[in-house]
Amino acid sequence: MLLNNALFRKVKRLTGQAVGDFNLIEDGDRIAVAVSGGKDSYALLHILAQLQRRAPINYELIAVNVDAGFPGYRKGVLEDYLMQCGFQMHMESTNCTEIIEEKRRPGSSYCAFCARLRRGVLYSVADRLGCNKIALGHHLDDFIETLLLNQFYVGKLAAMSPKLLADNKRHTVIRPLVYVEESDIIKLARQNEFPVIDCGCPVMGQEDQKRQRMKQLLTELADENPYLKRSMIRALSNVQPRHLLDRELARLMELDEQEG
Repeated sequence: MLLNNALFRKVKRLTGQAVGDFNLIEDGDRIAVAVSGGKDSYALLHILAQLQRRAPINYELIAVNVDAGFPGYRKGVLEDYLMQCGFQMHMESTNCTEIIEEKRRPGSSYCAFCARLRRGVLYSVADRLGCNKIALGHHLDDFIETLLLNQFYVGKLAAMSPKLLADNKRHTVIRPLVYVEESDIIKLARQNEFPVIDCGCPVMGQEDQKRQRMKQLLTELADENPYLKRSMIRALSNVQPRHLLDRELARLMELDEQEG
């Protein structure tokens, strides 16, 4: 049972706001909620279930776990917890570990390859379960960090989308925690004693130095400006195309002006 305190109500309000702003959940949706055993996915599942109780529409939630097969992954802890809470769930075992070891190109990202494999499995499971949407636990900090990573290291202006039609055209990926800061999720997880487990990845913490640097940078800047993260997430919703350098976009805008 979640603690129904000010923090809980704040996270639920922000999640509900995102659902409304981006029309993330619709009547009749059957949603596969990706649950890894981390703090973010626990928070996502619980908050969506709380919103479901008073929603003016009907939708289903199915907690879906994809076990990559890493030794030491304590999926039994997650399974027991989901069962105790009464969540509908599906636990999927895979041989992703073997595929990674066999197919990964030397020098390529272990984590990126694993993420692609798990995403493919998640889509397949969603098909089998009849789910039209997949909910992921990315929060506000993830959006901003991805924006900065793309700007600093890739040379493109892009973050994440709160609602995205998957490449297979059959599923819609939603990220309802887009307005929720990671610090609030950490507090929520501690207050409610979520049984957090890690994925058991053998290179965990070794490949995300750039993202950790973005986290550090945001922390330092937020110490100077406590509204920094809120300002940056608003900026992603307030794009001014005329003041960017995208040549193709500029050409299309020029054509529109000529036709107008």
